[in-house]
Amino acid sequence: MEHILSILIFFPVFAAIIGLLVEKDAIRVYGIVVTAIEFFISCVLWYNFETANGGMQFTEYIPLVTQYGIAYNLGIDGISLFLIIMTTFITMISLIGLTETRNLKNLIITVLFLEMAMVGVFVALDAIVFYVFWEFSLVPMLYIIGAWGGPRRIYASVKFFLYTFTGSLIMLVGMLYLAFIYQQTTGTWSFNLMDWYMLPLSLNTQLWLFVAFFLGFAIKVPMVPFHTWLPYAHGQAPTIGSVILAAILLKMGTYGFIRFSLPLFPDASVAFMIPMGVLAVIAIIYTAMVAYAQEDIKQVIAYSSVSHMGVIILGIFALNVEGIGGSLFLMISHGVVSGALFMLVGVIYDRKHTKMMSEFGGLARVMPMYALIFGIMLMASVGLPLTIGFVGEFLSLLGYFAVSPVLTAIAGLTIILGAIYMLVLYKRTFFGAVTNKSNLDLKDLNGKEYSALLPLVFLVVYLGVHPKPILEPVDASVKQLVQVMTERAVTSRAQETIIKVNTIGEKK
Repeated sequence: MEHILSILIFFPVFAAIIGLLVEKDAIRVYGIVVTAIEFFISCVLWYNFETANGGMQFTEYIPLVTQYGIAYNLGIDGISLFLIIMTTFITMISLIGLTETRNLKNLIITVLFLEMAMVGVFVALDAIVFYVFWEFSLVPMLYIIGAWGGPRRIYASVKFFLYTFTGSLIMLVGMLYLAFIYQQTTGTWSFNLMDWYMLPLSLNTQLWLFVAFFLGFAIKVPMVPFHTWLPYAHGQAPTIGSVILAAILLKMGTYGFIRFSLPLFPDASVAFMIPMGVLAVIAIIYTAMVAYAQEDIKQVIAYSSVSHMGVIILGIFALNVEGIGGSLFLMISHGVVSGALFMLVGVIYDRKHTKMMSEFGGLARVMPMYALIFGIMLMASVGLPLTIGFVGEFLSLLGYFAVSPVLTAIAGLTIILGAIYMLVLYKRTFFGAVTNKSNLDLKDLNGKEYSALLPLVFLVVYLGVHPKPILEPVDASVKQLVQVMTERAVTSRAQETIIKVNTIGEKK
């Protein structure tokens, strides 16, 4: 177990290089086997994880540039554990359900490189190593959208890259300035996140650095008004690109808020609790209304993703155990549900080569099992109790209720808009008469599609009924995070606020 995190990072890259020698006819099976092994390794990680330990585990440390304190520093806690497992699981499922046949070998090798970068983001404890993995993840996704996307794929891929790269550069400036402050304070350079947690920062410094990191993370999430790249990226990306983008890449932004912004800038986080909540509520309302106006099924789900990410932001900036734990659970549930929904859109697109609702109607009669699974995922997306979507939304809203009952009430009511546009989509697509006679010849789900979708259905139901396997390991790490925030706050107002919102949560 000593180097299991390094194995998780570099095994997909090693396999991708070997994959260059694999015959084209065998590359699909090869890719599935590689990602299945990677998922198995992540499960071994979970099996050996100490649930009651809220600190970093499986740590690795190798000095790289000792003069500036840059090191190959890895570790995980309950906050990152399930994001890693979700990354390996969704990558495996996306290859099982892969329908793309064009230049398949290059696509699978690109996905393996992308998996390496995503896992690296969630295990890196050195800011420079984190930043390298963060930026490297842009390249495979740029290639996936640009090479296998739709008619406007070049525009979509370039817009995706420019938006996220610009935000990342501003974040890098913030990282370098933090390292400079550490050097001025201690006399030595360090990019170790654990060292930075001990660094005293004035409120004014925290505010400016919070904004620098905010731009990097908010664009990745994406938060309104930085969200305009996402619908283009989803609309033009191939199915596997949309699945990985929605399920994993967006979570890198929310993970960044939890791992960097909250513990490093606790006073600034308290100062921005209400503004972040307002932005989150605007995202929930605005994108829900835009989703309702869409005719393209994939665009409805794309805007729905932005709306759900708004709920995650609410939970994070509740700054209490319930809210942050709920937001982490919601990241997992959104990854499972949005990944499944984009996969389901890919299923119908492969048969009809269209995603427009007007081209369908009465599909439940023609493809009953497809309609059933779509319906289950739709119910999870709108947060139906006893599905995976309910738990995270409930805890996130419960957590933020301690901060602002008014904003929480608005957010809770506007989540109903999500149910409206999703049910309208389902009604127009699956119910009524079969208006397009050519749809009568459509085939229901095949074996490959079942094997990709049924595990997701199982997770939606099982974790909706029994969320403890995720919530329990997360709880210890979130409590330690809140403790770090309380200890590092330099103003009495921030300390009192963090203690207050957590005390209210405990009473509830």
